[in-house]
Amino acid sequence: MKSAPDLPQDVSQKLQKVLAQAGLGSRRDMERWIQEVRVTVNGEVAGIGTRVGPEDLIKVGRRIVRWPAPQQLPRVLLYHKPEGEIVSRDDPEGRDTVFAKLPRPRGAKWLAVGRLDYNTCGLLIFTTSGEVANRMMHPSFEVEREYAVRLLGQLSAEQIAKLKSGITLADGVARCESIADGGGEGANHWYRLVLREGRNRVVRRMFEALGLTISRLMRVRFGIVGLPPRLKRGRFIELTEAETRRLLEWLQLAGGGAPTEAAVRGSTETRNRPRRWSRAK
Repeated sequence: MKSAPDLPQDVSQKLQKVLAQAGLGSRRDMERWIQEVRVTVNGEVAGIGTRVGPEDLIKVGRRIVRWPAPQQLPRVLLYHKPEGEIVSRDDPEGRDTVFAKLPRPRGAKWLAVGRLDYNTCGLLIFTTSGEVANRMMHPSFEVEREYAVRLLGQLSAEQIAKLKSGITLADGVARCESIADGGGEGANHWYRLVLREGRNRVVRRMFEALGLTISRLMRVRFGIVGLPPRLKRGRFIELTEAETRRLLEWLQLAGGGAPTEAAVRGSTETRNRPRRWSRAK
């Protein structure tokens, strides 16, 4: 039997990246843990920028963190959030949380890719990979978010122009990449908006700045992943291995060329029947 080859010099990775890939949280969370002196490497307190390899003993408190296996893919869930749920594990007001509907991943935790406010419904993506979550959410990647917006009344040409050119909010300028008329009946009218950011309540605040009232707001796409038409509210589906690999390729976290948006959206929108997870009693 041949002996195992020596590991290449560049096999080491930054500690916060390894912790995030192990599903413990986002890279920013892991940096905070390191700063709080919660992480050790080979018995020594770790610092920001510490590099580790598969042979190193990494601990968070007393918990040993295993080096993420290269062939192990992260898990990715698509969840159809209804209005009336919060994207938080704990709520002082005791409101329903989206995390109560999800299965428990072994040795990891679900990270929400972006948030939707209490009164907003639609697509939520969850993953066990902090790296995936970071790449989809970080402003520098400018991943598209598409929303279906129902208004009381219609947008004027001037209002559409303002939404596209940019509206000044308290935390900076926000603008829509595109606006498409979705039709409607009576006083209600639908529009499809595409933005490249996910600031808190940014869509609602843009319309409030124009003096408009949103009667319903729904996220229908995040990056190349669309909300599957058959996915009912309060239910989730998990991406297959092939779909996850396509998502990673698009995010440039794995080898291979980036797939077209239509290819991945099509694969995630024609899945098996959605299922509801219920905890065994």
